[in-house]
Amino acid sequence: MSAAADFSVARDDDRDGASGGGGQVLRFTGDLSLSRLGDLPARLSRQDGDIAAIDLSQVERIDTIGAWVIHRFARERQARIEGLSGDGQNLLEQVQAADQPVQMRPQSHSAFRRVLGEVGEASAQAGRTALGLLAFMGETMIAFWGVMRHPSRFRFNATVQRFEVVGVSALGIIGLMSFLIGVVIAQQGAVQLRQFGAEAFTINLVGRISMRELGVLMTAIMVAGRSGSAFAAQLGTMKLTEEIDAMRTIGVSPMEALVLPRTIAAVMLMPLLGFYASITAIIGGGLLCWFALGIPPVAFVSRIREVVPITDVYVGLIKAPVFGAIIAVAGCFQGMQVKGDAEQVGLKTTSAVVQAIFMVIVVDAFFAVFFEQIGWI
Repeated sequence: MSAAADFSVARDDDRDGASGGGGQVLRFTGDLSLSRLGDLPARLSRQDGDIAAIDLSQVERIDTIGAWVIHRFARERQARIEGLSGDGQNLLEQVQAADQPVQMRPQSHSAFRRVLGEVGEASAQAGRTALGLLAFMGETMIAFWGVMRHPSRFRFNATVQRFEVVGVSALGIIGLMSFLIGVVIAQQGAVQLRQFGAEAFTINLVGRISMRELGVLMTAIMVAGRSGSAFAAQLGTMKLTEEIDAMRTIGVSPMEALVLPRTIAAVMLMPLLGFYASITAIIGGGLLCWFALGIPPVAFVSRIREVVPITDVYVGLIKAPVFGAIIAVAGCFQGMQVKGDAEQVGLKTTSAVVQAIFMVIVVDAFFAVFFEQIGWI
């Protein structure tokens, strides 16, 4: 067993014939580790006189606690430390570097500076997310091209199962929502148009806005909140439990096995769900026109056929698959970003829904301008 830590006092003038500053020198010996320090710190605190130097050349071993005791004593007495080399010197330097004042309270900044910092951080995060989404969309297209070249790798059963989750299971809630939206549009439109004696134009309002905009848009929002969040949560949980890493280890592409079936299901079913939602909204508006305005269903349907151009149907069917791709890619991308702990699953699921709805509305605005420019109004 190594000797216990100890020290002796000598004059600086007596060390190897060298002339120092005339102060005292503490020569430490033994093991400067926690288990062998003993009462050394208490004895050091009682040491009187000027200390010019601390000699550690005869120390057998030193750990972090011993280095801290030596450093604290040298700092209080303004003494120089000598004699250490190699790992001991490196440890002492790290202890000295760590001896920094701790800020008990965070430094306060002006409100303008805080807001500016948060805006900058949010902008940088939005830029990184946009680049990540573009890259992930590229990976999805590459995976799709690979499946097209090798059809045997297509996950038919997984895709059909996503059809049921995305489409069939959503028919009830989307139908109810669309029906009520049609009723609300007709009721509000009739109230406003009645002031001008033009209640009959409520049919125009219900037909065009349901078929062209709200049917597909509200369906996309519902699918984003229902299926997009499910995609993010499912993939995030698989990422957290390392199932995706295991798939890569055995040679299975997560993009082909997990992302592609969900994306294909969303792209293919969104036009059907959007058209279904539009028809349901028109039915809701027609029933309100029948009961509130006295317009019979036959006249309502006849008027719808006259005032709703076929281009409105095309607009909805063109926008729907684009919205489906956005929802699926956003959900799968956020799910793949999960790392660390279970809290990330909830955060990424929320981000998936928010990003999908935001991008759907932005793209819908671009579509509105585009279709206006080509004359589909």
